[in-house]
Amino acid sequence: MTFLPALGVGFAFGFLLQKAGLARYERIVRVFVFQDLTVLKFLLSALVVGAVGVRALIALDVATSVPVPATFPIGNAAGGVLFGAGMALSGFCPGTIAAGVGEGRIDYLVAGVAGLVAGALGFGLAYPVLAPLVARGAVAGLTLPDWLDLDPWLVVILFMEMAGLLFYLLERGRSAAER
Repeated sequence: MTFLPALGVGFAFGFLLQKAGLARYERIVRVFVFQDLTVLKFLLSALVVGAVGVRALIALDVATSVPVPATFPIGNAAGGVLFGAGMALSGFCPGTIAAGVGEGRIDYLVAGVAGLVAGALGFGLAYPVLAPLVARGAVAGLTLPDWLDLDPWLVVILFMEMAGLLFYLLERGRSAAER
């Protein structure tokens, strides 16, 4: 029963995603043509809240550290390009598929779930061949504050400021486009 809190958070996230309209195909597609950046703002806000939350939990001794898995720069870059291309072409991402299926949308159930299954099967079949290639240059447990040799709170504050500046520039650009 230790999975119940995670299940509750998942349902709450899906509910809020759906209520905000962030699981809609049209909204996802408009991100990639820079017509509606609501999803980008939502994700960036989530990253800022998560970064502050993790740092606060560590500062309050609720958590001792954050487990950082090894980073595979080649694999991350290739996976990011493949994921982004698939998302741009289909207008789906795993979170929006789950929210759309939960909403009862047949197109999400058929096309979205078929894409998830095809992607999982393709990755599973290609893994033995691809894993040795993408594992080259792995960096174990290195975080941005470690890499930059900066205090983690300073990195979080700089990230918050960059996010705020990006939000400002996006809104300013939107206002200028409406004139």
